[in-house]
Amino acid sequence: MRGQKRSEENYYSLFGRTIMSRIGKQEMSVPAGTDVKIDGSTVTVKGPLGELTRTFKDEITISLDNGIVTTLPVKETASARALWGTTASHIKNMIDGVNTKFQKQLVVDGVGYRAEIKGSNLEMQLGFSHPVVMEIPSDLDVSVEKQTITVAGISKELVGLYASKIRLQKKPEPYKGKGIRYSDEIIRRKEGKKNV
Repeated sequence: MRGQKRSEENYYSLFGRTIMSRIGKQEMSVPAGTDVKIDGSTVTVKGPLGELTRTFKDEITISLDNGIVTTLPVKETASARALWGTTASHIKNMIDGVNTKFQKQLVVDGVGYRAEIKGSNLEMQLGFSHPVVMEIPSDLDVSVEKQTITVAGISKELVGLYASKIRLQKKPEPYKGKGIRYSDEIIRRKEGKKNV
């Protein structure tokens, strides 16, 4: 066990100094039915739910061997250390996403507030004089059930970005909590003015 730890430290040692990334040093196994192709710094992942391609900085070496994806900094620099874990995390999300879609749920809270899908658009009544209409990207699935909007897709970034744009249309206010919030979001309430 002690020898194994030493060899691991030597493997991730560059220029006599050890640099470690808890996420970066983890090996990522490719599930059955998933195809990963690496062309220099460009990674393409194809799975049951679709295909994702992303080009990373060339400061990180990405390799595939016997169904295991590993990452390693090319040089010992502050930039490479910062990118190591980030690169590994993105690749893991790509592998996960083409097998199981990522989801974000938002709750529409307020009297008269509602949301519905009309064609390829998400239409929301949020207390304005006009409805708020947002086009749904073709690579995302958006559904509405009662007061809950669900955004799903194989790209974690796109799911998070679109969900954040929905929330920005009517951010929850701190007194009654009216607005759009994530389903797991806790709104810190403020106490209203009291009549003397």
